[in-house]
Amino acid sequence: MSTQNDEVIQIFKDSGALLEGHFLLRSGLHSAHFFQCAQVCQYMDKVTRLAEIMVPMLKEYGATTVVGPAMGGLVIGQEVARQLGLRFVFLEKVDDKLALRRNFKFEPGEKVLIVEDVITRGGRVVEALEQCRAHGAEPVAVGVIVDRSQGKTRFDVPHHSLAELSFPTYEADKLPLELQGTEAIKPGS
Repeated sequence: MSTQNDEVIQIFKDSGALLEGHFLLRSGLHSAHFFQCAQVCQYMDKVTRLAEIMVPMLKEYGATTVVGPAMGGLVIGQEVARQLGLRFVFLEKVDDKLALRRNFKFEPGEKVLIVEDVITRGGRVVEALEQCRAHGAEPVAVGVIVDRSQGKTRFDVPHHSLAELSFPTYEADKLPLELQGTEAIKPGS
């Protein structure tokens, strides 16, 4: 594991954000580990540090705006935008789908970065890419704190993660013995 990966995991551990148990992820998969980024985002020094690590990965894409998908991308997205000196807007959930609201608008072809907290299958990031394009923006890259897809998630723009973790995930009908018979909880990101 890289030093950067180790530092990010330590930030999660120090914040009480790396949980163990039986969890039902937004992706529909089950896991014995859960990254509750909201626990990290209580501590602005930790958010600042995560953004400091992410900014060099994203600064060369020529973006003018950072977009954070609700809820996970709000705090980290805003801090990345602040450090890059860019505008920040967010997408929010309407009937469990992301939408651009609050009179936010993009200029035609406006270059945007999508910044998210955790991806497993990348569904929210795909929605964010679609929403930005539907409103005239041009997504140029994606930044995430934790990629738990085991390297499987791909987007049609470059994407960068601070930590890549391979905690296994399971379909509901393929749970390991230690998770069978226990209730899965959805703690929220």
